[in-house]
Amino acid sequence: MMSETMKAVRLHAFGGPEVLVYEDAPKPVPKPGEVLIRVHAVGINPPDWYLRDGYRMLPPEWQPQVSFPVIVGTDVSGVVEAVADDVRTLAPGDEVYAMIRFPAGLAGDSRAYAEYVTAPTTDVGRKPAGIDHLQAAAAPMSLLTAWQFLIDLGHDEPNPLQPHQHRPVPLDGRTVLVNGAAGGVGHLALQLAKWRGARVIAVASTRHEALLRDLGADEVIDYTKVKAEEMVRGVDLVVDAVGGPSSARFLKTLTRGGALFPIFPLGLDAAAEAAERGVTVSATQVRSNGAQLTEIAGLLDNGTLRVVIDSVFPLADACLAHERAAKGHVQGKIVLTAV
Repeated sequence: MMSETMKAVRLHAFGGPEVLVYEDAPKPVPKPGEVLIRVHAVGINPPDWYLRDGYRMLPPEWQPQVSFPVIVGTDVSGVVEAVADDVRTLAPGDEVYAMIRFPAGLAGDSRAYAEYVTAPTTDVGRKPAGIDHLQAAAAPMSLLTAWQFLIDLGHDEPNPLQPHQHRPVPLDGRTVLVNGAAGGVGHLALQLAKWRGARVIAVASTRHEALLRDLGADEVIDYTKVKAEEMVRGVDLVVDAVGGPSSARFLKTLTRGGALFPIFPLGLDAAAEAAERGVTVSATQVRSNGAQLTEIAGLLDNGTLRVVIDSVFPLADACLAHERAAKGHVQGKIVLTAV
């Protein structure tokens, strides 16, 4: 008889890493249109600690209502354990990866920090055969963010961040500056821009230079020594993977007709200056998309894209993984192992 419980990392209150509790939880059952995934690895992303902290960084009207206890996390790689009766596209034994129910699950409905998780088939992509579960789990949110900003939005949902839809811009033959280039989204945005034929300027600290050049950066600027916005001019696109109000400083690096894509646009007030300079400022909310993950799998398989792993922790030590994230200067992604 199969166990009806599993191990998971849950919150019973908001707070720091210490509120992440590794404990028994009910094993989920797939609803119509869903699969049950035996989780092998979990990727850690900023929304994980935003939820843990009660989304204090969001305006009050945007803060979702959370009912405790709640399982944290969105990104997994694993093996399909079971499928709902109406599912035909996936079967038990299939290796998959996914960003689950995002942003719909902001209040804790994604439930990835666990030995088992259910996911809508539309959120699930077939895991790239050429990489392991750790790398696959590290990919979904960061890779879909970079892909939807730079390559293909992939949906027509209203944009909660601005009145118009985000639109990727041409990259071939253009100059792209990536700020925060060694982080989860940044190191993948760098690689996608190179794949599409751009010249890429990467902004990061000294210790990341060798990695960034290995990933294809044509130039690396050490922000601890100089200010990129004072050195660079004539850029066609700035991808600011750090984001926030300080993104405005990159407007002067852009050529007229260029674009600034802040990955985290909250607090940025740059419309007037952007209009004066003749540049576009645009952002989007990343959304789950299994079809895109399946499409991108080929680029991970053949080595066109590499997912860099900063560190790996057991699921039981999720609190330590969050402590690592809080220290900053993460190179790539932090991953939890569930098997």
